Amino acid sequence: MSAATPGRSATPAAGSPARPPMAHPVPLARLLQVAIVVEDVEAALDHWCRLLDVERPEVRVSSKEPNPDETYRGDTAAYSLKLAVIECPERGLVLELQEPDENPSTFREFLTAHGPGVHHLGFVVGDERDAVVEELQAEGYALRTVGFYPGGSWTVVDAEARLGVNLNIKPRP
Repeated sequence: MSAATPGRSATPAAGSPARPPMAHPVPLARLLQVAIVVEDVEAALDHWCRLLDVERPEVRVSSKEPNPDETYRGDTAAYSLKLAVIECPERGLVLELQEPDENPSTFREFLTAHGPGVHHLGFVVGDERDAVVEELQAEGYALRTVGFYPGGSWTVVDAEARLGVNLNIKPRP
């Protein structure tokens, strides 16, 4: 690490071209969630709750009706998702378990390609959200999903090929 720029490597890895730091980096200090796509949310939830010794949260099921507030690869999203959220308030972290139906979605795409696993890491970037997403797109990362809900929004950026996981960029928790 360079003393002049804390947290940034002074020299690029062997074979990597030298690139300037991003103007709007994703802040690691604001990691909000880890989202895991599973085949069976009920079974996965039982295992996670036992492992973490936490109370079992409810499993919510979304409607598969087309959602005008969400896009998947540029088209209106129409899928159902079984979702369980394990909150760890003392760490400011959320563990999401997601079981997608068979319809096209970022979650079904991941499960079909990789099987169960970590789909995305969610980061809170505040008012910088649009600038962060635009810079990620300029870096060659494609948008997978954009969704809106009362009081918030989320943007899943396709980063699997480079980072091994997608990024969920949120303006607020």
